[in-house]
Amino acid sequence: MKVIICGAGQVGWQIARHLSGEKNDVTVVDNNADLVRRAAETLDVQGINGFASYPDVLDRAGARDADMIIAATYSDEVNMVTCQVAHSVFAIQRKIARLRSQSYLDAIYSDLYRRDHMPIDVVISPEREVADAALQRLAAPAAFDTEMFLGNKAQLMGLRLEEDCPVLNTPLRQLNDLFSTLRVVVIGIRRDGRLFAPEAGDQLFAHDEAYVFAPVEDIPRTLEVFGKSDHKQERLVIVGGGNIGLAVAQSLEKRGRKARTKMIERDRRSAERAADALERTIVLNGDGLDSTLLAEAGVSRADAILAVTDDDKTNMLASVRAKAEGCAYAIALINDPTLLPLMEPLGIDAYINPRATTVSSILRHIRHGRVHAVYSIGDAEAEVIEAEVMSTSNIAGAAIRDIDFPEGVLVAGVLKDGEIVKPTGGMRIEAGDVVVMFALAADVARVEQLLQVSIDFF
Repeated sequence: MKVIICGAGQVGWQIARHLSGEKNDVTVVDNNADLVRRAAETLDVQGINGFASYPDVLDRAGARDADMIIAATYSDEVNMVTCQVAHSVFAIQRKIARLRSQSYLDAIYSDLYRRDHMPIDVVISPEREVADAALQRLAAPAAFDTEMFLGNKAQLMGLRLEEDCPVLNTPLRQLNDLFSTLRVVVIGIRRDGRLFAPEAGDQLFAHDEAYVFAPVEDIPRTLEVFGKSDHKQERLVIVGGGNIGLAVAQSLEKRGRKARTKMIERDRRSAERAADALERTIVLNGDGLDSTLLAEAGVSRADAILAVTDDDKTNMLASVRAKAEGCAYAIALINDPTLLPLMEPLGIDAYINPRATTVSSILRHIRHGRVHAVYSIGDAEAEVIEAEVMSTSNIAGAAIRDIDFPEGVLVAGVLKDGEIVKPTGGMRIEAGDVVVMFALAADVARVEQLLQVSIDFF
Protein backbone atom coordinates (compact mmCIF):
# COMPACT_ATOMS: atom_id res chain seq x y z
CA MET A 1 0.00 0.00 0.00
CA LYS A 2 1.28 3.46 -0.87
CA VAL A 3 1.00 6.14 1.82
CA ILE A 4 2.15 9.76 1.81
CA ILE A 5 2.81 11.34 5.20
CA CYS A 6 2.97 15.13 5.22
CA GLY A 7 4.92 16.41 8.19
CA ALA A 8 8.10 14.75 9.47
CA GLY A 9 7.81 15.93 13.08
CA GLN A 10 7.45 13.56 15.99
CA VAL A 11 3.93 12.38 15.06
CA GLY A 12 4.68 12.03 11.35
CA TRP A 13 7.95 10.21 12.08
CA GLN A 14 6.25 7.72 14.41
CA ILE A 15 3.46 7.01 11.92
CA ALA A 16 6.06 6.53 9.19
CA ARG A 17 7.97 4.14 11.44
CA HIS A 18 4.87 2.05 12.09
CA LEU A 19 3.73 1.89 8.48
CA SER A 20 7.13 1.33 6.91
CA GLY A 21 7.75 -1.46 9.40
CA GLU A 22 4.63 -3.14 8.04
CA LYS A 23 6.16 -3.17 4.54
CA ASN A 24 4.07 -0.33 3.13
CA ASP A 25 5.44 2.04 0.51
CA VAL A 26 5.82 5.24 2.58
CA THR A 27 6.89 8.69 1.42
CA VAL A 28 7.47 11.50 3.92
CA VAL A 29 7.08 15.16 2.87
CA ASP A 30 8.29 18.18 4.85
CA ASN A 31 9.69 21.62 4.08
CA ASN A 32 12.38 21.06 6.71
CA ALA A 33 15.24 19.28 4.91
CA ASP A 34 16.80 18.08 8.19
CA LEU A 35 13.60 16.32 9.25
CA VAL A 36 13.24 14.71 5.83
CA ARG A 37 16.85 13.53 5.99
CA ARG A 38 16.34 12.07 9.46
CA ALA A 39 13.28 10.11 8.33
CA ALA A 40 14.98 8.82 5.18
CA GLU A 41 18.12 7.77 7.06
CA THR A 42 16.45 6.09 10.03
CA LEU A 43 13.39 4.53 8.36
CA ASP A 44 12.66 2.57 5.22
CA VAL A 45 10.89 5.52 3.60
CA GLN A 46 11.39 7.96 0.76
CA GLY A 47 11.81 11.63 1.63
CA ILE A 48 10.64 14.68 -0.31
CA ASN A 49 11.65 18.20 0.72
CA GLY A 50 8.97 20.80 -0.02
CA PHE A 51 5.62 22.27 1.02
CA ALA A 52 3.07 19.48 1.35
CA SER A 53 0.20 21.53 -0.03
CA TYR A 54 1.96 22.24 -3.34
CA PRO A 55 0.64 20.02 -6.17
CA ASP A 56 4.08 19.61 -7.75
CA VAL A 57 5.54 18.46 -4.42
CA LEU A 58 2.77 15.88 -3.96
CA ASP A 59 3.31 14.79 -7.54
CA ARG A 60 6.99 14.15 -6.79
CA ALA A 61 5.91 12.22 -3.72
CA GLY A 62 3.92 9.83 -5.92
CA ALA A 63 0.41 11.15 -5.28
CA ARG A 64 -0.87 9.92 -8.65
CA ASP A 65 -0.97 6.33 -7.44
CA ALA A 66 -1.10 6.83 -3.65
CA ASP A 67 -3.79 5.05 -1.62
CA MET A 68 -3.73 7.31 1.42
CA ILE A 69 -2.43 10.68 2.55
CA ILE A 70 -1.92 11.70 6.19
CA ALA A 71 -1.56 15.45 6.69
CA ALA A 72 0.16 15.97 10.04
CA THR A 73 2.09 19.21 9.61
CA TYR A 74 2.02 21.89 12.31
CA SER A 75 -0.40 24.05 10.28
CA ASP A 76 -4.13 23.28 10.19
CA GLU A 77 -4.52 25.25 6.99
CA VAL A 78 -1.68 23.40 5.23
CA ASN A 79 -3.21 20.09 6.29
CA MET A 80 -6.63 21.10 4.96
CA VAL A 81 -5.30 22.38 1.63
CA THR A 82 -3.15 19.27 1.28
CA CYS A 83 -6.23 17.06 1.56
CA GLN A 84 -8.10 19.24 -0.92
CA VAL A 85 -5.27 19.01 -3.47
CA ALA A 86 -4.95 15.26 -2.83
CA HIS A 87 -8.65 14.86 -3.62
CA SER A 88 -9.16 17.32 -6.45
CA VAL A 89 -5.90 16.82 -8.37
CA PHE A 90 -4.83 13.28 -7.54
CA ALA A 91 -8.08 11.52 -6.46
CA ILE A 92 -6.44 9.95 -3.40
CA GLN A 93 -9.10 7.83 -1.76
CA ARG A 94 -8.28 8.15 1.94
CA LYS A 95 -7.36 11.51 3.51
CA ILE A 96 -6.57 12.08 7.18
CA ALA A 97 -5.83 15.52 8.62
CA ARG A 98 -4.61 16.62 12.03
CA LEU A 99 -6.43 19.83 13.03
CA ARG A 100 -5.82 21.80 16.22
CA SER A 101 -8.02 24.89 15.99
CA GLN A 102 -11.27 24.39 17.88
CA SER A 103 -13.13 26.49 15.34
CA TYR A 104 -12.46 23.87 12.69
CA LEU A 105 -13.68 21.17 15.05
CA ASP A 106 -17.02 22.65 16.07
CA ALA A 107 -19.78 20.16 15.31
CA ILE A 108 -22.00 22.82 13.73
CA TYR A 109 -19.41 23.21 10.97
CA SER A 110 -18.97 19.48 10.29
CA ASP A 111 -20.44 19.87 6.80
CA LEU A 112 -17.18 21.55 5.88
CA TYR A 113 -15.56 18.12 5.50
CA ARG A 114 -18.02 16.63 3.03
CA ARG A 115 -16.45 15.30 -0.16
CA ASP A 116 -17.93 18.11 -2.25
CA HIS A 117 -16.56 20.75 0.16
CA MET A 118 -13.29 20.09 2.01
CA PRO A 119 -12.84 16.34 1.45
CA ILE A 120 -11.25 15.03 4.66
CA ASP A 121 -12.24 11.49 5.61
CA VAL A 122 -10.88 11.54 9.17
CA VAL A 123 -10.11 14.58 11.34
CA ILE A 124 -7.72 14.02 14.23
CA SER A 125 -7.74 16.60 17.04
CA PRO A 126 -4.67 16.21 19.29
CA GLU A 127 -6.16 18.49 21.94
CA ARG A 128 -9.39 16.49 22.15
CA GLU A 129 -7.51 13.20 22.17
CA VAL A 130 -5.29 14.44 25.00
CA ALA A 131 -8.28 15.82 26.91
CA ASP A 132 -9.96 12.41 26.66
CA ALA A 133 -6.75 10.78 27.89
CA ALA A 134 -6.66 13.20 30.85
CA LEU A 135 -10.23 12.30 31.76
CA GLN A 136 -9.33 8.60 31.65
CA ARG A 137 -6.38 9.24 33.97
CA LEU A 138 -8.63 11.10 36.40
CA ALA A 139 -11.13 8.24 36.31
CA ALA A 140 -8.38 5.73 37.16
CA PRO A 141 -6.21 7.48 39.76
CA ALA A 142 -4.39 4.30 40.73
CA ALA A 143 -2.89 3.98 37.23
CA PHE A 144 -0.17 6.04 35.56
CA ASP A 145 -1.45 4.96 32.12
CA THR A 146 -4.82 3.64 30.97
CA GLU A 147 -6.89 2.91 27.88
CA MET A 148 -10.24 1.25 27.17
CA PHE A 149 -10.76 -1.72 24.84
CA LEU A 150 -13.50 -4.04 23.57
CA GLY A 151 -16.16 -1.37 23.40
CA ASN A 152 -15.24 0.00 26.86
CA LYS A 153 -15.78 -3.46 28.37
CA ALA A 154 -12.11 -3.91 29.29
CA GLN A 155 -9.34 -1.67 30.54
CA LEU A 156 -5.58 -1.53 30.22
CA MET A 157 -3.85 0.00 33.26
CA GLY A 158 -0.26 0.78 34.03
CA LEU A 159 0.34 0.21 37.75
CA ARG A 160 3.49 1.23 39.62
CA LEU A 161 4.14 -1.44 42.25
CA GLU A 162 5.05 -0.24 45.74
CA GLU A 163 6.87 -2.01 48.58
CA ASP A 164 3.54 -2.99 50.18
CA CYS A 165 2.07 -4.60 47.03
CA PRO A 166 0.56 -7.94 48.22
CA VAL A 167 1.71 -9.95 45.20
CA LEU A 168 5.40 -9.03 45.10
CA ASN A 169 7.81 -11.94 44.50
CA THR A 170 4.91 -14.09 43.30
CA PRO A 171 5.38 -15.95 39.99
CA LEU A 172 2.67 -14.96 37.53
CA ARG A 173 1.70 -18.61 37.14
CA GLN A 174 0.97 -18.77 40.86
CA LEU A 175 -0.88 -15.47 40.68
CA ASN A 176 -3.28 -17.05 38.19
CA ASP A 177 -3.80 -20.00 40.55
CA LEU A 178 -4.43 -17.80 43.59
CA PHE A 179 -6.99 -15.65 41.80
CA SER A 180 -8.38 -18.11 39.28
CA THR A 181 -11.73 -16.32 38.96
CA LEU A 182 -10.10 -12.93 38.34
CA ARG A 183 -9.80 -12.25 34.59
CA VAL A 184 -6.67 -10.12 34.86
CA VAL A 185 -3.54 -10.64 32.76
CA VAL A 186 -0.15 -8.99 33.33
CA ILE A 187 0.85 -8.28 29.74
CA GLY A 188 3.90 -6.08 30.14
CA ILE A 189 6.47 -5.13 32.78
CA ARG A 190 8.93 -2.23 32.74
CA ARG A 191 11.88 -2.89 35.02
CA ASP A 192 14.97 -0.70 35.24
CA GLY A 193 13.79 1.19 32.18
CA ARG A 194 13.26 -1.90 29.99
CA LEU A 195 9.80 -3.02 28.84
CA PHE A 196 9.25 -6.74 28.26
CA ALA A 197 6.47 -9.29 27.88
CA PRO A 198 6.61 -11.52 30.99
CA GLU A 199 6.57 -15.31 31.06
CA ALA A 200 4.60 -17.48 33.47
CA GLY A 201 7.59 -17.95 35.79
CA ASP A 202 8.44 -14.25 36.06
CA GLN A 203 7.86 -12.47 39.36
CA LEU A 204 6.79 -8.93 40.18
CA PHE A 205 9.15 -6.72 42.18
CA ALA A 206 8.82 -3.40 43.97
CA HIS A 207 9.15 -0.40 41.65
CA ASP A 208 8.11 -2.45 38.60
CA GLU A 209 5.64 -0.80 36.26
CA ALA A 210 3.11 -3.50 35.39
CA TYR A 211 0.65 -3.21 32.52
CA VAL A 212 -2.45 -5.21 33.40
CA PHE A 213 -5.56 -5.95 31.34
CA ALA A 214 -8.94 -6.84 32.84
CA PRO A 215 -12.70 -6.53 32.22
CA VAL A 216 -14.09 -3.38 33.85
CA GLU A 217 -16.14 -5.37 36.35
CA ASP A 218 -12.91 -6.99 37.60
CA ILE A 219 -11.01 -3.69 37.96
CA PRO A 220 -11.89 -3.00 41.65
CA ARG A 221 -10.69 -6.46 42.70
CA THR A 222 -7.62 -6.14 40.45
CA LEU A 223 -6.62 -2.89 42.12
CA GLU A 224 -7.05 -4.52 45.53
CA VAL A 225 -4.81 -7.44 44.53
CA PHE A 226 -2.08 -5.04 43.42
CA GLY A 227 -2.36 -2.93 46.56
CA LYS A 228 -4.09 0.05 44.99
CA SER A 229 -7.10 2.05 46.16
CA ASP A 230 -9.76 3.50 43.89
CA HIS A 231 -10.79 6.80 45.43
CA LYS A 232 -13.00 9.46 43.87
CA GLN A 233 -11.53 12.69 42.49
CA GLU A 234 -13.86 15.44 43.70
CA ARG A 235 -11.49 18.40 44.21
CA LEU A 236 -9.40 19.14 41.15
CA VAL A 237 -6.88 21.86 40.26
CA ILE A 238 -6.10 22.34 36.57
CA VAL A 239 -2.92 24.22 35.67
CA GLY A 240 -3.28 25.44 32.10
CA GLY A 241 -6.45 26.95 30.64
CA GLY A 242 -5.69 26.35 26.95
CA ASN A 243 -7.64 24.02 24.71
CA ILE A 244 -6.80 20.89 26.71
CA GLY A 245 -7.50 22.28 30.18
CA LEU A 246 -10.67 23.95 28.97
CA ALA A 247 -11.90 20.75 27.29
CA VAL A 248 -11.32 18.74 30.48
CA ALA A 249 -13.15 21.30 32.64
CA GLN A 250 -16.07 21.48 30.19
CA SER A 251 -16.34 17.69 30.09
CA LEU A 252 -16.42 17.48 33.87
CA GLU A 253 -19.17 20.10 33.96
CA LYS A 254 -21.20 18.37 31.25
CA ARG A 255 -20.98 15.03 33.02
CA GLY A 256 -22.66 16.57 36.02
CA ARG A 257 -19.96 15.31 38.34
CA LYS A 258 -19.72 16.80 41.79
CA ALA A 259 -16.12 17.69 41.12
CA ARG A 260 -15.13 21.12 42.44
CA THR A 261 -12.65 22.37 39.89
CA LYS A 262 -10.32 25.35 39.98
CA MET A 263 -8.18 26.40 37.05
CA ILE A 264 -4.97 28.45 36.93
CA GLU A 265 -4.03 30.11 33.64
CA ARG A 266 -1.11 32.48 33.17
CA ASP A 267 -2.29 34.28 30.04
CA ARG A 268 -5.03 36.81 30.85
CA ARG A 269 -6.86 36.41 27.54
CA SER A 270 -6.93 32.63 27.83
CA ALA A 271 -8.09 32.92 31.45
CA GLU A 272 -10.91 35.25 30.45
CA ARG A 273 -11.93 32.94 27.62
CA ALA A 274 -12.02 29.98 29.99
CA ALA A 275 -14.00 31.93 32.59
CA ASP A 276 -16.59 32.86 29.95
CA ALA A 277 -16.89 29.27 28.72
CA LEU A 278 -17.19 27.62 32.13
CA GLU A 279 -20.08 27.83 34.57
CA ARG A 280 -19.00 26.12 37.79
CA THR A 281 -15.20 26.18 37.45
CA ILE A 282 -13.29 28.95 39.24
CA VAL A 283 -10.59 30.42 36.97
CA LEU A 284 -7.56 32.15 38.50
CA ASN A 285 -5.19 34.28 36.41
CA GLY A 286 -1.55 33.75 37.34
CA ASP A 287 1.48 31.48 37.34
CA GLY A 288 0.79 27.82 38.13
CA LEU A 289 4.18 27.66 39.88
CA ASP A 290 3.27 30.45 42.31
CA SER A 291 2.88 28.83 45.73
CA THR A 292 0.54 31.61 46.88
CA LEU A 293 -1.75 31.07 43.91
CA LEU A 294 -1.65 27.30 44.36
CA ALA A 295 -2.66 27.82 47.99
CA GLU A 296 -5.52 30.08 46.88
CA ALA A 297 -6.66 27.27 44.55
CA GLY A 298 -6.69 24.93 47.55
CA VAL A 299 -4.07 22.56 46.19
CA SER A 300 -3.24 21.23 49.66
CA ARG A 301 -6.78 19.84 49.95
CA ALA A 302 -7.12 18.80 46.30
CA ASP A 303 -7.61 15.20 45.31
CA ALA A 304 -5.67 15.78 42.09
CA ILE A 305 -3.73 18.33 40.08
CA LEU A 306 -3.75 18.18 36.30
CA ALA A 307 -0.88 20.19 34.78
CA VAL A 308 -1.52 20.65 31.04
CA THR A 309 0.32 23.79 29.98
CA ASP A 310 2.36 23.79 26.75
CA ASP A 311 5.63 23.58 28.73
CA ASP A 312 6.78 20.19 30.06
CA LYS A 313 8.98 21.63 32.81
CA THR A 314 6.17 23.85 34.09
CA ASN A 315 3.89 20.83 34.23
CA MET A 316 6.46 18.79 36.11
CA LEU A 317 7.35 21.51 38.60
CA ALA A 318 3.70 22.41 39.23
CA SER A 319 2.99 18.74 39.92
CA VAL A 320 5.95 18.43 42.28
CA ARG A 321 5.03 21.60 44.15
CA ALA A 322 1.40 20.50 44.47
CA LYS A 323 2.43 17.10 45.86
CA ALA A 324 4.75 18.84 48.33
CA GLU A 325 1.82 20.97 49.49
CA GLY A 326 -0.31 17.90 50.17
CA CYS A 327 -2.13 17.21 46.89
CA ALA A 328 -2.96 13.50 46.72
CA TYR A 329 -2.45 12.84 43.01
CA ALA A 330 -0.59 14.54 40.17
CA ILE A 331 -0.94 14.17 36.38
CA ALA A 332 1.47 15.97 34.06
CA LEU A 333 1.36 16.52 30.32
CA ILE A 334 4.78 15.52 28.95
CA ASN A 335 5.72 16.00 25.30
CA ASP A 336 9.36 14.96 25.62
CA PRO A 337 9.51 11.16 26.17
CA THR A 338 13.07 11.41 27.53
CA LEU A 339 11.59 13.07 30.63
CA LEU A 340 9.31 10.12 31.45
CA PRO A 341 11.91 8.27 33.60
CA LEU A 342 11.83 11.27 35.94
CA MET A 343 8.15 10.81 36.78
CA GLU A 344 8.61 8.25 39.56
CA PRO A 345 11.60 9.92 41.29
CA LEU A 346 9.70 13.22 41.28
CA GLY A 347 6.59 11.60 42.73
CA ILE A 348 4.37 12.40 39.72
CA ASP A 349 1.67 9.75 39.65
CA ALA A 350 0.63 9.76 35.99
CA TYR A 351 1.54 11.37 32.71
CA ILE A 352 -0.04 12.04 29.33
CA ASN A 353 2.13 11.81 26.23
CA PRO A 354 0.37 13.81 23.46
CA ARG A 355 2.52 12.28 20.75
CA ALA A 356 1.68 8.71 21.75
CA THR A 357 -1.98 9.63 22.12
CA THR A 358 -2.13 11.19 18.65
CA VAL A 359 -0.19 8.34 17.05
CA SER A 360 -2.57 5.80 18.63
CA SER A 361 -5.55 7.75 17.30
CA ILE A 362 -4.18 7.93 13.76
CA LEU A 363 -3.27 4.23 13.77
CA ARG A 364 -6.76 3.40 14.98
CA HIS A 365 -8.24 5.17 11.98
CA ILE A 366 -5.88 3.96 9.29
CA ARG A 367 -6.15 0.36 10.42
CA HIS A 368 -9.81 0.56 9.60
CA GLY A 369 -10.48 -3.01 8.61
CA ARG A 370 -10.26 -5.85 11.12
CA VAL A 371 -8.13 -3.88 13.58
CA HIS A 372 -10.52 -2.13 15.95
CA ALA A 373 -8.05 -0.29 18.18
CA VAL A 374 -4.35 0.38 18.66
CA TYR A 375 -2.69 1.91 21.71
CA SER A 376 0.96 2.92 21.76
CA ILE A 377 2.79 2.34 25.06
CA GLY A 378 5.61 4.54 26.29
CA ASP A 379 7.88 6.01 23.64
CA ALA A 380 6.39 3.72 20.95
CA GLU A 381 8.01 0.77 22.77
CA ALA A 382 5.01 -1.50 22.33
CA GLU A 383 1.44 -1.60 21.08
CA VAL A 384 -1.77 -3.09 22.39
CA ILE A 385 -3.79 -4.18 19.37
CA GLU A 386 -7.46 -5.14 19.29
CA ALA A 387 -8.47 -7.06 16.18
CA GLU A 388 -11.16 -9.40 14.89
CA VAL A 389 -9.92 -12.81 13.79
CA MET A 390 -10.78 -13.59 10.18
CA SER A 391 -11.44 -17.11 8.89
CA THR A 392 -8.34 -16.80 6.70
CA SER A 393 -6.12 -15.87 9.65
CA ASN A 394 -3.26 -18.17 10.53
CA ILE A 395 -4.45 -18.33 14.14
CA ALA A 396 -8.12 -19.19 13.42
CA GLY A 397 -8.92 -22.59 14.91
CA ALA A 398 -5.58 -22.89 16.69
CA ALA A 399 -4.96 -23.24 20.42
CA ILE A 400 -3.03 -20.32 21.89
CA ARG A 401 -0.16 -22.58 23.00
CA ASP A 402 0.27 -23.81 19.41
CA ILE A 403 0.46 -20.35 17.81
CA ASP A 404 3.96 -19.24 16.86
CA PHE A 405 3.93 -15.97 18.77
CA PRO A 406 7.21 -14.03 19.11
CA GLU A 407 8.59 -13.74 22.66
CA GLY A 408 7.43 -10.13 22.86
CA VAL A 409 3.75 -10.93 22.26
CA LEU A 410 1.03 -11.88 24.77
CA VAL A 411 -2.72 -12.35 24.41
CA ALA A 412 -4.41 -10.04 26.91
CA GLY A 413 -8.03 -11.02 26.44
CA VAL A 414 -10.50 -12.61 24.03
CA LEU A 415 -14.08 -11.57 23.31
CA LYS A 416 -16.13 -14.68 22.47
CA ASP A 417 -19.84 -14.37 21.75
CA GLY A 418 -19.97 -11.05 23.57
CA GLU A 419 -18.17 -12.30 26.71
CA ILE A 420 -14.60 -11.46 27.73
CA VAL A 421 -12.64 -14.63 28.42
CA LYS A 422 -9.26 -14.87 30.11
CA PRO A 423 -6.82 -16.53 27.70
CA THR A 424 -5.30 -19.91 28.54
CA GLY A 425 -2.85 -22.08 26.62
CA GLY A 426 -5.57 -24.53 25.61
CA MET A 427 -8.07 -21.90 24.43
CA ARG A 428 -8.84 -22.05 20.72
CA ILE A 429 -9.06 -18.80 18.81
CA GLU A 430 -11.98 -18.96 16.40
CA ALA A 431 -12.98 -16.83 13.43
CA GLY A 432 -15.11 -13.94 14.66
CA ASP A 433 -13.36 -13.73 18.03
CA VAL A 434 -11.92 -10.34 18.96
CA VAL A 435 -8.46 -10.61 20.49
CA VAL A 436 -6.45 -8.00 22.37
CA MET A 437 -2.70 -8.53 22.13
CA PHE A 438 0.37 -6.88 23.62
CA ALA A 439 3.31 -6.67 21.22
CA LEU A 440 6.73 -5.09 21.55
CA ALA A 441 7.41 -2.71 18.68
CA ALA A 442 9.72 -5.14 16.89
CA ASP A 443 7.00 -7.81 16.87
CA VAL A 444 4.02 -5.76 15.63
CA ALA A 445 4.58 -6.70 11.98
CA ARG A 446 4.60 -10.40 12.92
CA VAL A 447 1.34 -10.01 14.85
CA GLU A 448 -0.35 -8.50 11.81
CA GLN A 449 0.97 -11.36 9.67
CA LEU A 450 -0.56 -13.85 12.09
CA LEU A 451 -3.85 -11.99 12.05
CA GLN A 452 -3.61 -11.45 8.30
CA VAL A 453 -4.73 -7.87 8.73
CA SER A 454 -3.42 -4.84 6.96
CA ILE A 455 -4.42 -1.25 6.35
CA ASP A 456 -7.81 -1.97 4.83
CA PHE A 457 -10.24 0.89 4.57
CA PHE A 458 -12.55 -0.31 1.81
